[in-house]
Amino acid sequence: MNPELFTAFVLITIVLIITPGPIVTLIIATGATQGPRAALTTVAGTTLGNALLLSAIAFGLDWVHGHADLLFNALRWTGAAYLVWLGVQAWRHAGKGDGGIPDSGRTRFMRGLFVALSNPKTIVFFTAFLPQFIDPRLAAGPQLAAMCVVSVVLAGASDSAWAVASGLGRAWFLKPERAKILGRLSGTVLIGGGLWLSLARRQS
Repeated sequence: MNPELFTAFVLITIVLIITPGPIVTLIIATGATQGPRAALTTVAGTTLGNALLLSAIAFGLDWVHGHADLLFNALRWTGAAYLVWLGVQAWRHAGKGDGGIPDSGRTRFMRGLFVALSNPKTIVFFTAFLPQFIDPRLAAGPQLAAMCVVSVVLAGASDSAWAVASGLGRAWFLKPERAKILGRLSGTVLIGGGLWLSLARRQS
């Protein structure tokens, strides 16, 4: 690895990860309505999704570049529709105990996986920037692998922190009237995240 290029990549990746997006929105909504354990189950799904997506990007950059517009728009609209649907469910079931989100750990895991795989922020950023941090004097494969591993670990740590923080703040909302407010707030945030995603534009 080129130390200078790798350090720059890590710093920029950290900035991307700590910027709230669809994944953070889902984790916070889950943690606030169901607690840290539920949110961490979602994080397990988002982490796997990130790993799969980053691996596909890193080892298929030529294909991704050739289909970037089509892929971006497909993921953007799919992810936006799903977040809006989750938000509507949270509004409909506000104050009923589960925020409109089933208690199944498998369901939470798959939800996190789906949102991570349909997150255009990830695909646009890494498609555009991964090639810029590859030292042409070194083998590309090991460099790409290292960048993918570091990115997944950093994202997992950040998502876990969001999960615990949002889950710990849940206790205040245990009363029914507060739970209803939280459910509708979570629904609004999810719908807002979906609308933001639908309006996202790919940087050329």
